[in-house]
Amino acid sequence: MRDLKKEVFKVIFLNSQNQVIDIVTAHEGTVTMSNVYVREIINLANKFGAAAMIFAHNHPSGEPKPSSEDEGITEELVFAGRIMNIKVLDHVIIGEEKYFSFADEGLIKCYNTSFDMKK
Repeated sequence: MRDLKKEVFKVIFLNSQNQVIDIVTAHEGTVTMSNVYVREIINLANKFGAAAMIFAHNHPSGEPKPSSEDEGITEELVFAGRIMNIKVLDHVIIGEEKYFSFADEGLIKCYNTSFDMKK
């Protein structure tokens, strides 16, 4: 994905044993953005009977640091997943020779904690 000229947002759907059910390109965007629609992602997860999801997208600029939009959509996806009982395990941004993992940075856990506090 690092060599793609446009942002591409992929979803890896997993079963309850974290085995891959399918990998879907949820959206192809422009060189600077990709619109992701939470409802469409959740609809696909239900269609596949997914128990968990991992998201991945590229930054054609090569810099994998998440934008505020990346952070916002990831939080929305974690919240929607919690409501639908579908785990979000990670969101990986792929850059040039490096990547950013929301799980590795503790953000997935943070979003889950934030969801629990809002209940």
